[in-house]
Amino acid sequence: IKRHRESGVSFAAMSAYLLDEYVGLTPDQPQSYAHTIRTELVDHLDIDNARVFSPDGGAADPSEAARRYDAAIVDNGPIDVQILGIGLNGHIGFNEPSSSLTSRTRVKTLTERTRADNARFFADPADVPHHVITQGLGTISDAKHLVLIAEGARKAPAVRAAIEGPVSAFCPASVLQLHPHVTVVVDEAAAGELQLADFYRYTTEHKPAEQGY
Repeated sequence: IKRHRESGVSFAAMSAYLLDEYVGLTPDQPQSYAHTIRTELVDHLDIDNARVFSPDGGAADPSEAARRYDAAIVDNGPIDVQILGIGLNGHIGFNEPSSSLTSRTRVKTLTERTRADNARFFADPADVPHHVITQGLGTISDAKHLVLIAEGARKAPAVRAAIEGPVSAFCPASVLQLHPHVTVVVDEAAAGELQLADFYRYTTEHKPAEQGY
């Protein structure tokens, strides 16, 4: 947003595909991710709302909506840059532990831990939906470049498991180890449990310029 306002960088040619959406919420509801993206990002840039796509959380048949969304990503992809967060249990998107590493966009059931983590966005914790439509780990991995962002000490165990642990469905974010182009952006607190933190700092500072990020 700052680059757009101060330097005139245009995002008019960009299309965006959201990672996930709560089942039962429509884009006009403040807790929906479609609403959040629109008010926090799209409304401040020169992106056409028609080029911003999200799973249809209000669909009568969420599973069919998930299949249509995945097909749209495949037909119009691959996604150039996929921006990811990470949950305390290592989930990305809403792919909870035990998710298939090759999964496609589908309906998933949220764990009680994830529902509790997200309760701060709802007036009543009981209002947090139990189900979501989420891009699968296979769908996410189709993107050309994955960017994982995490901050705070609470995320440190998940960051360690994702980067240095075994590749396993028990830590969905560990699938990033199999991708050829991943950038991990963390603060010192989130990096606090990484055994090779000093090595990562050194290689980042000395990597060949042509490799980019």
